[in-house]
Formats: sequence, structure tokens, C-alpha cells
Amino acid sequence: MGNSKEGAGLSRRQFLTGVTVAGLAAAGAQITGCAAPSGTAATGAPGTASGPAGTSAGTSAGTGDLIAAAYLNPQDYDYRQNTTDFKTLFSPLKIGSVETSHRMIKSAAGSAAYLAGPTDELLQYYINFAKGGVELIWVEGIPFFEDSVDFFTGQFNPVTPEALAFAKKMADECGSYGAKLGYQWAAFAGDVGAMTKEDIVRSQDAAVKIAKDLKSAGFVALEINAAGFNLGEHFLSRFHNTRTDEYGTKTLADRARFVTECITKIKDACGKDFVVQCLIDCIEENDNLTNDATLMTPDNMVTEPHNRATTIEEGIAFAKLFEAAGCDSMHLRLGPLGNHPCQFGSDLYFILNGIEGATGYGMQWDFKRHWQGQLIGNHSGAGMLIDIVGRYKEAVSIPCGTVTYMDPAHAPDFFEAALADGKVDFFIMNRPLTVDTEYVNKLREGRISEIAPCTRCLHCHIGGNPDNRQFGYCRVNALTQRVMSGAPGTPATYELPPLSGAAKKVMVIGGGPGGMEAARIAAARGHEVTLYEKAGALGGMLSFASMVKGPHENLDDLKAYLERQLELTGVEVVLGKEVDSAFISEQAPDAVILAVGGVREKLPVSGDGSVKEIAFDDFMAADTGDTVVVWGSNAQAFDCALWLTVHKKNVIIVTPNDNKELDKEQSQHAMRFMTTALYSLGVRVWTGSSLKSISGGKVTIATGEGTEQVIACDSIIGGAQLEANKSLISGLSGIKTYAVGDCDEPYNIALAIRGGNDAGRAV
Repeated sequence: MGNSKEGAGLSRRQFLTGVTVAGLAAAGAQITGCAAPSGTAATGAPGTASGPAGTSAGTSAGTGDLIAAAYLNPQDYDYRQNTTDFKTLFSPLKIGSVETSHRMIKSAAGSAAYLAGPTDELLQYYINFAKGGVELIWVEGIPFFEDSVDFFTGQFNPVTPEALAFAKKMADECGSYGAKLGYQWAAFAGDVGAMTKEDIVRSQDAAVKIAKDLKSAGFVALEINAAGFNLGEHFLSRFHNTRTDEYGTKTLADRARFVTECITKIKDACGKDFVVQCLIDCIEENDNLTNDATLMTPDNMVTEPHNRATTIEEGIAFAKLFEAAGCDSMHLRLGPLGNHPCQFGSDLYFILNGIEGATGYGMQWDFKRHWQGQLIGNHSGAGMLIDIVGRYKEAVSIPCGTVTYMDPAHAPDFFEAALADGKVDFFIMNRPLTVDTEYVNKLREGRISEIAPCTRCLHCHIGGNPDNRQFGYCRVNALTQRVMSGAPGTPATYELPPLSGAAKKVMVIGGGPGGMEAARIAAARGHEVTLYEKAGALGGMLSFASMVKGPHENLDDLKAYLERQLELTGVEVVLGKEVDSAFISEQAPDAVILAVGGVREKLPVSGDGSVKEIAFDDFMAADTGDTVVVWGSNAQAFDCALWLTVHKKNVIIVTPNDNKELDKEQSQHAMRFMTTALYSLGVRVWTGSSLKSISGGKVTIATGEGTEQVIACDSIIGGAQLEANKSLISGLSGIKTYAVGDCDEPYNIALAIRGGNDAGRAV
């Protein structure tokens, strides 16, 4: 999976420049071997904190075909070779009293944020990882496993016997597959400076009680989350900790005291064989240079908060103190002080093709300078902390693991070498395991091409209203956070439903992600499935999206995985065949699943030819001129605007939609990075606006504020929302029909795959 060498030697600059879509496609579906352009450098001072917002990073960069931001953190995608036997990855690991046969550990993430109560859904969520080969599973904070106080009434709610019985059931059933459970304690921090000594003791005692309760239920470990915005981190941090007593910042031991006392108390209460792991920010930077307001008082005027971020050397000193207190292992994570998702998913810094290092605050990291210059910042976020973790391992004798896109299937040699060279002891993983719960088993059995790839979109992390379609699902795995929920239209079981009668003859029309998913599910259930695609290759818009977005989101890997699934499930694939109603009648299928994509809305007004009108699918190959209007505000329109901006175009987005609709098809986290970067680079968005005319080299719009705006431009690109496209099946009779993806309800890749999975289960 993802190991094709086609297109090797295509530089990052050539990739971004994209003279023609056809030329890029000919270079190979999997772009590897990208390197920084030799002999090019950004003008101005791209290493400053202003990043892409600086004047030197605009259209006057002066060298090369791209803005200066695109040259700041050149990426080397030639790190994905697969020549290893994973000898070290599948070697024993010992963390305190816990032993595993491999080095992949499930992190504490992905469940409690959206599941309430001791449900079968929650139980099965963890059992699936155990069945899939994970042998140590960290369970994130679950409210009913901890004593709590009702926020509204102040009523104390102790842990119930029923809750502990459920915890025991989790431990026993996961244990039947060879997995052990640990629990993460993450006390959210308030103002540690306002805590009394009694408050500190109560908090520590709460951790001890959780550990004792869950040990009695069969859990073998507790992880102290002293990273991010949690209580332990606020004691460790010079940024947050304003105390002047023995829990203050006068010495490293004082800063570490809260955590070291927690370790000692838990070990004293639960015994030396009960594992205690510490999670800390192993290096910090302040990405939000305005958030010093929390520390500004008349007596404490902080003007340079970035100088209070924890360094690697301070973190190593903490790790030594934790080891001396009895800590069994370290979980080392990145520590941006403002952006929580980047604390565990710091590969978000690479989600913008051409502005790698964007911070989400309209600035850009320079990985040669920021983060003490110690991050691996040229592999699109894979294994970013491995070199830093190596420094910790040299200083302590307990095992050290790290997180953020630890994905051995993505880059086998790279991740195996990190273990074999002694830089890291274990990989802490969540997204790759959530996308494919059979990840470990498949990798152990050499079935790497069968592993569903994480596309790093971050739809899975709930950061807002869980009913919002930006959150709470996986782009690739249609079951994640949907199955067993009881919501209308969602799958009732992880298992595929058996056929209710004889196998049916199923015709799938369209070879995009929704069509391929529908075909593989229907075939896996035993139906006779033929997939027809009018183009000469499968993938639909995936290949085009990959060229626009770049390699970071692994969309070529997703295409390869789905193609492999069609082979394994016996789907007959017919390429170069455009299906019409006559052909459907001739084939006489029992069921038709339509997945032909949507139809792009045309520009609402016609021009006089003075402004070039460019179809969305052609924008990468077209001569757009210097100033471009993008009509539309969906994720595709924003991806287009980014690509053009990186190529030194002056971009204006005009949309009839309001602000809440901007880039809505992407996850909130991806949207944040996209919008802040584009706005900092000068992209203007006119919301609630309509096109009045396109003439005389100008586009005239009526704005949402009741004014008229005249925009002189060279071209306008139609990037409006797609429309449904179900006419091919609307007149069919006697045949069961389904429509999935954009032809049914245009939205994004995730919902297309979800629709395909549901249709494949229903047919």
C-alpha cells in the first residue's frame, strides 16, 4: 500500500506547479520522491513568526513559481519504502509488569467524547481493537468510571457498582483476545494558582481512587495525562503556573511535584505491578501569540509568553524525576500552547498543500528554527517527534513512546528503523487503528495492501456539536462512531448482514469512492456485482482531489485500497463504459446502485468574453491570469483557492452562502487551517453575494451587505455546489435502486463512502 515508485523524481515544485492535469496524471497516481527545488529560496524573511502573513510571502516572492511560504518547509515524500520484515515492530515490549508481543499501542482517544453510559456500543468499540491484535489499549476518560459532581446541582455522584461491573466486563472480554486495558486520567485544569493545598490533595486522591477502582475491575495501568490543557501540565508549565510555593516554578522539582506525588500515591495504593505511565508535552511552542492575556494582571505583565514554553531539556528533567518516583513509561507528545488538536494530531500542520507548517492562527512554523529545530518536519507529519524521543530515551531507562500519525503501514522502513535504531520503544496510535481495527493482524500477516488508510482529515475528532456533520465519523471507515448507535439509517452491527435470499445481480454505476465502497460491501455479502465506470480508470474525483490537495491526505492510498478490495471480493470491473437506460434494461440487474457524482451548477450569469470563464475541473490546466474569482464556497472551492494562491494568484471568493457554510465539508480543524492561512495571504471572501454581471474585464457582485462591488479580474472559476444527478434511475421499474454520494446528496468523500456502505448492506 502506497509503495509505488511511479513518478519518482517529480519535485515538490513541479507537483505544485501542475502545468496540466493530464501531465500530472501521467506522472503517476502515487507521487513519491518529491524534494525541495534545488537552487531556489524564498525572498524576504519566511522564518519569522509572521509566516505567510508577512509581506514577503505574498505574490511578490520574487523567485520561483510559488509564494515564499511554499519554499519554507520543503517536503521529502521519499520515505515510504517497504523492504522491512518488521522484526523490531513485532518484537516483545515490557512496560513495568505488562508485556506485549509488538510495539503498537492504542492511545486513549475516540470513544468517551461521543458515547454516554455503559452501552454495548462502547464495549464493542474496545473489543474490536483487541480482536484486531492490539494488546495494550488505553481507555480515555469515561465519566461514569470516575466520581463526579454535577455541574448544575452540585450533587456528588460516586462511581456505582454497575459502572465497575461494566469496567470488569470490558477488561475480561478484551482479555479473552489477549489485550490488557489501561485508563487515562486527565483532570482538566483551571487556575492552578488558585488551588489550595487541600484542593491539590483532593485531586491526587481522586486519581488514586480511580486507579484502585479500575484495578479491582481488571485494568492493569493508569496514565497520568500531564499534557495539553490538563492539570498536570499546568503545574509543569512556566506558562500556566503562577504559584510561589513548593508547587510553583522556582525549581524543576517543584514544577514536577504534583505529578511525582501522584505517581507515588498510586503506586503505594495499587502496588508496584500496577503500571503508571506519564503523558507530557515533550517540547512546547506558543502558536497563539495573543493568548498571553490569561497571564496579564497588574502585577504580572507577560509580554513574551513564547519564552515560557517548556523546552526539550526541561521535559527530560521531568522524565527523570517521574522515573525516580516510580513511573513505568513515558508517552511523549507535542505541546503547542493554543491549538489542542495539534497536541495529538500535529500532522495537521501539513494539511495545506503548499503552506506546510501553517499553524491554524494565520502564521507558519519554520521547522528549521521553531521547536528548537528538532522536529522531523519534512515527512508530512509522519513520525515528527521520533528524534526528540530519542533524546529522552538516552536520559531515562524506562520505555518511551510517542504519538501523531505513527503508522508503520504508511512508511514501513521509516517506522521500523525508528524502533531498530533505539529512538523510540513503542508507537501510540489511534487514527490508523480506528480506520481499520484489523490493522495489527493484517500487518503481522503481511496483508499491508488490505489495510484501510487513514486520510488524516480529522473528521473523527469531535471538537464541537456532535450533530454537525463535520464531526464524529471517519472518512474511510463508514462504521466508526455510527454502528450500534440506534440512530435512523445507521448500521445495527459491525458484521455484514446475511443475504435474505438468493444472491442478486447488482449493477454499480460509477467508480468513485462511493461506488467502489458499495460494490465491495455488496460483493462481500455474496451478491454478483459488476461495476461500470465511463472513464478509463477507477477513482472518480479522488485522483483530481489528490492532485489539488497533494499527497498528505493519502487519497491515492485510499483509491489503491478500494481497488484492492474489489479484487478480493470478486467484483467485475468494466472501464470505459458509459451506462444508459437501454444498457440497464439489456443487463436486467436485480438492483442498481448509482454513484455517478453530481452535476456542477453553472455560473448564474453569462459574460461577454472579457473575463475567461473556467470550468472547475479545468482550473489546474488553465491559464487563469493573475486575478481570479472563485464562485462557490464549498471545500472544493477552498481547495481551488489555496492551490491558486500558492501559485501567486490573487484570489477572491464570491458565494451566495453565509459564513457558517464556508468550507463546511471539511472537518472543523482542516477548515480552521484553510481559512486562517488564506485570509492571512489576502484572500477575500464575499458571502451572501450574487453575481450581477461579467463584462468589461470585471465581475460585478451584489454583496450581502447591500452594496455593489466591482472586481477587475482575468478569470472566474465555477466552483459552486454540485447538484444531485439521479435521472438515470428515476424511470426504472421492477429494479431496486439506490443512489449514493454526490449524485444523491452532494457533500464530501466521507458521506459518499458512508452512503456506499449503507447501500451495499441494504441491497
